[in-house]
Amino acid sequence: MRVVIAGGAGFLGSHLTDLHVERGDEIVVLDDFTTGTRENVAHLEGNPQVTIVAVDVSAEVPVTGTVDRVYNLASPASPPAYLERPLETLAVGSEGTRRLLELADANGARFVMASTSEIYGDPTVHPQVESYRGNVDPIGPRSVYDEAKRFSESITAAFNRSRGTNVGIARIFNTYGPRLAAGDGRVVSNFIVQALTGESLTIYGDGSQTRSLCFVSDLVAGLLALGDSDTLGPVNLGNPDERTVGEIAEAILRLTGSSSSLVYQPLPTDDPTRRCPDITRARSVLGWEPKVVTEDGLTITINHFRELLSA
Repeated sequence: MRVVIAGGAGFLGSHLTDLHVERGDEIVVLDDFTTGTRENVAHLEGNPQVTIVAVDVSAEVPVTGTVDRVYNLASPASPPAYLERPLETLAVGSEGTRRLLELADANGARFVMASTSEIYGDPTVHPQVESYRGNVDPIGPRSVYDEAKRFSESITAAFNRSRGTNVGIARIFNTYGPRLAAGDGRVVSNFIVQALTGESLTIYGDGSQTRSLCFVSDLVAGLLALGDSDTLGPVNLGNPDERTVGEIAEAILRLTGSSSSLVYQPLPTDDPTRRCPDITRARSVLGWEPKVVTEDGLTITINHFRELLSA
């Protein structure tokens, strides 16, 4: 296949690119390198299967020739990144998604929209099922990401209804693993870097809010399975192993052998208090579920950050 991966130099996108390389596919990576990095795809430089194009898909999608699949992972994903780039985040969720859908539609290609569990906001239904419509503040600071993704789902479904475009929507829950950026503000990378450098681990709130952590290899396998299917979705992709933020911090302290202390800061506006996917649909329609045990994934991620920090 010839595959276009928008956001292909990002954390998830680069791992998805690797997966398609292993399958023998030809890949066009589109990325503006604002949150994705050259380092994430440096090992692919010179690979004849991969073409890397520096471009903002909100402005243009410079892809010619036949395309068999289009993935849209082009968006800042961590709170510091999208809060720093609010207008750009809204633009890539709207205009960027439309341009990528046009590319898929013109080629009769399968389009996979990488949406998010933030669709559900601070949920009143637990665990979150795909039929739940969410609890999102449309004008709060986090809305630039939440509403961008909600719109991207809406336009994706509209292309399917009005043009018959072959689309699938994934709602991605917290994911971690190698290539997470050290300062991107996500709970796992924050805690690991703080633990390895001897800083206090910063917990926002009292640590009782929950997250469900999915290792990156499992997550991209889910995206690939959705791409290979004819499922519209949306489909939750995540690990239902729900843990409190406090428990995650303690696990990382134990696995790193760190003696760092815990410090508590006020909870950010609209920060979800509980987050856990119901993956019944993913199991039934994709035959997918996560396989990596959380402690094993954390150990791999800790080793990644040890190497990163020593370098």
